[in-house]
Amino acid sequence: MLNGYRSAGESSARRGADRRSVDLRRRFGHPAPVNPAAPILLFDSGVGGLTVLAELRKLLPQAPVIYAADTAGLPYGEKTEAEIAARVAGLLGRLSERYSPRLITIACNTASTIALGMVREVLKVPVVGTVPAIKPAAAMTRTGAIGLLGTAATIRQGYVDRLEAEFGNGHRLIRHAAPGLVEAAEAMLRGEAVDPAVFEAAAQGLRSQPGGDSIDTVVLACTHFPLVEPQLAAALGPGVRFVDGAQGIARRIEFLTRGQPFAREAPDLALFTGGEDTFAALAPALKRYGLERTEPF
Repeated sequence: MLNGYRSAGESSARRGADRRSVDLRRRFGHPAPVNPAAPILLFDSGVGGLTVLAELRKLLPQAPVIYAADTAGLPYGEKTEAEIAARVAGLLGRLSERYSPRLITIACNTASTIALGMVREVLKVPVVGTVPAIKPAAAMTRTGAIGLLGTAATIRQGYVDRLEAEFGNGHRLIRHAAPGLVEAAEAMLRGEAVDPAVFEAAAQGLRSQPGGDSIDTVVLACTHFPLVEPQLAAALGPGVRFVDGAQGIARRIEFLTRGQPFAREAPDLALFTGGEDTFAALAPALKRYGLERTEPF
């Protein structure tokens, strides 16, 4: 899998927002003191953000982490923009107040494309978002046909239209909503079998559109989807490359926290808004990602 995506740097406006995030830590030219035990908070609708966490561990293994999954609100892709914006802003406000993170990452394309601006205006902490990796995909494609798999809410956003216009290099961007992949990724992490027809349907949703036969690069515009990349690769056939934002997001977090002290005073924590049965089934997988504790939120 190729990951050339810089999650927070695809436009001058986004770069400006990140610079303002850094400025929040500075007063009179000196960095504001940071509690070494203050966690990095990763937020997603479910387990997709674990793909970001895996890359973050490589760069900042010593950083304390809280992973928050809004499993009670899953799936986000079928909700309205107003519902998503209100839910994400409300939950992140409560999480920020309770856990005092040094930085928040919205490790969810749907939530980021809808609620990132609102969250940045409200919270006094740097916030890193996730948007579809169209720019690196445009640089990778040889045929000029790029597939984009995401949730229904993500692929219809005007933000995606603007990314395509600014960074698509005139290539054809073929979009397909594949909500079944979210459920498949969640099920696989719980150790459940998944019908291969789910992946075949996602592949057919791209291939059946005009120009779909020429797709050689696919943007995984949902953090859940890299968890099922091998299955998608088999369904789409040889010669297709995938791009997602996990590495770029991890690099952005490392940059924004560079020079800060880290001290893990307790095992890293996973929070779930859903019932106990939800995170009990995921506990073995969470431990593989270094999340030793699970609690309801």
